[in-house]
Amino acid sequence: METIILFSPLLGALIAGFGWRFITIKGAQIVATGFLFLACLLSWVVFFTHSSETETINILRWIESGTLSTEWAIRLDRLTSIMLIVVTTVSALVHLYSFGYMAHDEHFREGEESYKARFFAYLSFFTFAMLMLVTSDNLVQMFFGWEGVGVASYLLIGFYYRKPSAGAAAIKAFVVNRVGDFGFALGIFAIYFLTDSVRFDDVFASAAQLADTQITFLWTSWNAAELIAFLLFVGAMGKSAQLILHTWLPDAMEGPTPVSALIHAATMVTAGVFLVCRMSPIMEFAPNAMAFVTFLGATTAFFAATVGLVQNDIKRVIAYSTCSQLGYMFVAAGVGVYSVAMFHLFTHAFFKAMLFLGAGSVIHGMHHEQDMRNYGGLRKKMPLTFWAMMIGTLAITGVGIPLTGWIGFAGFASKDAVIESAFAATAGGYAFWMLVIAALFTSFYSWRLMFLTFYGKPRGDKHTHEHAHESPKVMLIPLGVLALGAIFAGAIWYSSFFGKTNEVVKFFGGKYGEPTEALIEDVAERSPKASKLHYVMESAPGEAAIYIAPENTILHEAHYVPTWVKLSPFIAMLIGLGMSYWFYIVNPSLPKRLAENQRPLYLFLLNKWYFDEIYDFIFVRPAVFLGRFLWKNGDGAVIDGSINGVSMGIIPFFTRLAGRMQSGYIFTYAFGMVIGIAVLITWMTMSGGAN
Repeated sequence: METIILFSPLLGALIAGFGWRFITIKGAQIVATGFLFLACLLSWVVFFTHSSETETINILRWIESGTLSTEWAIRLDRLTSIMLIVVTTVSALVHLYSFGYMAHDEHFREGEESYKARFFAYLSFFTFAMLMLVTSDNLVQMFFGWEGVGVASYLLIGFYYRKPSAGAAAIKAFVVNRVGDFGFALGIFAIYFLTDSVRFDDVFASAAQLADTQITFLWTSWNAAELIAFLLFVGAMGKSAQLILHTWLPDAMEGPTPVSALIHAATMVTAGVFLVCRMSPIMEFAPNAMAFVTFLGATTAFFAATVGLVQNDIKRVIAYSTCSQLGYMFVAAGVGVYSVAMFHLFTHAFFKAMLFLGAGSVIHGMHHEQDMRNYGGLRKKMPLTFWAMMIGTLAITGVGIPLTGWIGFAGFASKDAVIESAFAATAGGYAFWMLVIAALFTSFYSWRLMFLTFYGKPRGDKHTHEHAHESPKVMLIPLGVLALGAIFAGAIWYSSFFGKTNEVVKFFGGKYGEPTEALIEDVAERSPKASKLHYVMESAPGEAAIYIAPENTILHEAHYVPTWVKLSPFIAMLIGLGMSYWFYIVNPSLPKRLAENQRPLYLFLLNKWYFDEIYDFIFVRPAVFLGRFLWKNGDGAVIDGSINGVSMGIIPFFTRLAGRMQSGYIFTYAFGMVIGIAVLITWMTMSGGAN
């Protein structure tokens, strides 16, 4: 069954990509989508029937070189089963949605309908690469899927190949991710160098030993576990668009909207979070590296939320929202509550996919207009899309009943769990406050999107508004399915991801036991309310899907944070909602006046903190200058100049000189031969005499 899940998308991609001439374009779309729904159905069967214990399914022997021995195998545990349903569910619905969205694409001329088959082939190949990544049993296989996702994202982001901005965005995504992938590759090399294996079982069994090992890197000595954890996170930074390596994510909006939903909701961008959680046996022994993960995740959540406040492109607002929510996930992983990181990944997939597909429905109905300033009053024109996006907004902003923990929309359960974990781990430090502020900003820009799009008077082109229409059923059905996840996913699986320690450990296939007296006293000293510590994880690194060190009690302590901490994200949500309502419903002229009065701040946020400009100045321009210099002076002057000089100067000179020696008279040649013989005899006589 698991093998069918893995290879169904690949088979669909091959048939759609190479066989569409035989089965027709429509047939290619149906085949690719059918295989995805088959994989989705089987993934849910695996999720509900798998016992949570780790199982390895060998497919074939792969790479054998010296001591390196790798097999292509499926590692099936709770982490894998979670990712299977997330990836295949969103991908299957995106495939179905694309039937309507890509039906008549203005970027292609009449007679180029084959783009549909190619698009579905790319979607399926993307899904296969992601499934290979999440089912991998070793780091080499994971890296292969990691790079496969990168290639597929390049193809999908640059799908509109006649559009220069799409090509530039695809190249940018590919190049920026190569920076992160270099760090990931170095981490794999370090692991193989120290453990002589890339298999997860062997690596995880050596985790404690790595924590006691020193390694020389960049002319200094490092703790091996800390260095490996940091290098692996560099890879995650690129793939999951964390601050510094985040610049590719907003530009990825140049691809078709279904691509945005697939990349930003459930697949590529969550690969980094999955990597950190998968490598939790090593991460638990690297507290300094994980502190950096926490810091950068919190900073990313804040940064992306501030930029989302002023964006006008509906897809870019949601893109920066994704970047911000990924920061939440990394904070949860950074403080050692990997189950909560996966919880937010799980719920986020549903409501973010729905928001992107809802935005695509709006764009489709508004004839590909993406500027929210040209929307307004669309809730009557697109009632079903409106309610779908309303549910997504309620989920992402965290609407629910305070202090219940789980009674609310999906984002209410998972995002509050992240914030409470951050407070427990940092004692109300930097990460906690960044996340609370980001929650306020998230509420503001999410409701701003809703108010600008669906409320108020129509703005922009009158003709476009008159012809605005609801999307076809094939696009609305995926929205309805995702709405169910956005409403119920948090409440149903709350205890499994953020319940008591024994419940979470059991869900992820581990064993739990009683804590030591010293640990109980230590917890009571930090948080008297959390003194009733009954269980800790007893499983050794690698025995369960995630590893929680016995001394890591953040999951337990997060349930006993002060009441004001539990209320803070809800209050932040209300403040953001109130401010957005005041700005865009009560007093719509206020945003423009504020932007004029605070012009430098507005431009700072509108230009994304000038990261692109800074990178252009530091990296792009010097690279272009160096490339032009080597082209003009190296290739042009030295290489071409020397070749041209030899071929057009030196050789003709000696040719002409030699030509003069060809007189045509026999006595001239005879004289030359005599002189040559005389010189040869003289040289041989003298050299022989010297010997």
